[in-house]
Amino acid sequence: MSTMVASWYQVSYGGTWRMESEGAVLSDVTAQKEYGVTRDFIVEDIRAGRLEFREGAVSGNPYPRVLRSELEPYIAEKLGSEHLMSRRAQTELRAIKKEIADMGTKVAVLEARKAELEHVLKL
Repeated sequence: MSTMVASWYQVSYGGTWRMESEGAVLSDVTAQKEYGVTRDFIVEDIRAGRLEFREGAVSGNPYPRVLRSELEPYIAEKLGSEHLMSRRAQTELRAIKKEIADMGTKVAVLEARKAELEHVLKL
């Protein structure tokens, strides 16, 4: 599989899965991390026909992949929209903190390189 294809996920509309942006499809583990739901919560919805899923596998271990666009409304219905908004905010805040930390590391590397070049120019 090419890198470009691997960086995109398939999304279901009308029963056919088509290419869409990254993050549109979640594994059950990612859904647990982002929304605080259990695997049983997701499997119950799949069995009831409320969530469409595709099966993924890592090292031969299968796991369900569900559509974020289908999972979020169900979470809001079952756990409340406040829960959903809170978990979205926590996830976004975590991503922002990570990006800030990554930028800090990059700035430190650039500052060190800047100092090296300034030292070379002073010679």
